[in-house]
Amino acid sequence: MYALLLAIIYAAFVSLGLPDSLVGAGWPVMQRDLGVPVGYAGIITAIISAGTIVSSLASERLTRRLGAGVVTAVSVALTAAALVGFSLSGSFWLLCLWAVPFGLGAGAVDAALNNYVALHYAARHMSWLHGCWGLGASVSPFVMSWAIASGRGWSSAYLTIGLVQVALAVALFASIPLWGKVNPAPTGGRPADGTAAAEAPASAGHVPLARALRVPGVPLVLVAFFAYCAVESTSILWASTYLVSVRDVEPATAAAFASLFLIGITAGRFLTGFVADRLGDRALIRWGFAAVLVGVALLAVPLESDALALAGLVLAGLGSAPVYPAIIHSTPANFGRQNSQAVIGIQMAAAYTGATLAPPLFGAVSTGVGLWVLPLFLAVIAALGLVVSERLNRLVDRQALSAQRTAA
Repeated sequence: MYALLLAIIYAAFVSLGLPDSLVGAGWPVMQRDLGVPVGYAGIITAIISAGTIVSSLASERLTRRLGAGVVTAVSVALTAAALVGFSLSGSFWLLCLWAVPFGLGAGAVDAALNNYVALHYAARHMSWLHGCWGLGASVSPFVMSWAIASGRGWSSAYLTIGLVQVALAVALFASIPLWGKVNPAPTGGRPADGTAAAEAPASAGHVPLARALRVPGVPLVLVAFFAYCAVESTSILWASTYLVSVRDVEPATAAAFASLFLIGITAGRFLTGFVADRLGDRALIRWGFAAVLVGVALLAVPLESDALALAGLVLAGLGSAPVYPAIIHSTPANFGRQNSQAVIGIQMAAAYTGATLAPPLFGAVSTGVGLWVLPLFLAVIAALGLVVSERLNRLVDRQALSAQRTAA
């Protein structure tokens, strides 16, 4: 039962990544067929992002009322319907319409699945599961490329991924009885480094948004999450342009190494899964941010050779790998099982906000200052994430020590 449900959750994480790259991969052809400006892609992604933020904030109430299994199944079904809707859309306004359920489904399933895994499975599974997301995100551009090259058109790619999501939704609905039968992981209430944590039951009742924001340390983890996702999204969007415009790297080489940032994240999550339980969430977050700082520093070294800059980009991707899953997995330990679903929902909202706002913010900054500022921009944000995560660790330690003294 444990293994069967885990396999379904792994498939769900692959499914989470599948739609994420479709719009970007297919937009050059889509905008031509739809007769709209190139910049209209930003409208679709903004609608999707807004939907994910809204459903992330609502995920705690939905999950407590319906259960993680039902929320996951319904959310995947909603995303499947949106993808099929995309495949049938012949106008831009229809894409905007279908982008609403697309975003709503993605945000709710992300928060529900992450909290369920944080409560019931070890840290290594959280890392490997997020690696599966990277697999899904890496596969979908190839699906779009196949659809366009074969003459079937971009709509065929959306239909193909949509049908995969339909099949997964059917499997998830069938698995609903299993979700309540998996016991919490033995380390579900404490991170791998042994830090004490609140052990209140996860079903202690609805935690309103305002109350969740008042939980000590929550503002710190939101800043850390915002910072991480800001670094990730800005690097993915701007790294290739920086290498070409500032370092005079050949465009083909720059594109290849820019893609290695995402490949580094995916590979790094599978690799860190083997040591996640032994190192603990804190060490993974700490050394992950530190590796990003070293990587962006190498990116800025003004040498004739581009080797250090390219190596720095790969190192930044590898360093980014463990941060997201480790922050998620540490949530029940840091804030209590009774608060974890509400806090993870807010964390998802902070993540999507950082990923949405940071790339255009850098675009505005670089317009006035120059693209050379990218390593400095990334370093400042990564340093912010490292500082606030360390402050959170100290706060949690003080609370644990105070609780021990009170109990004694």
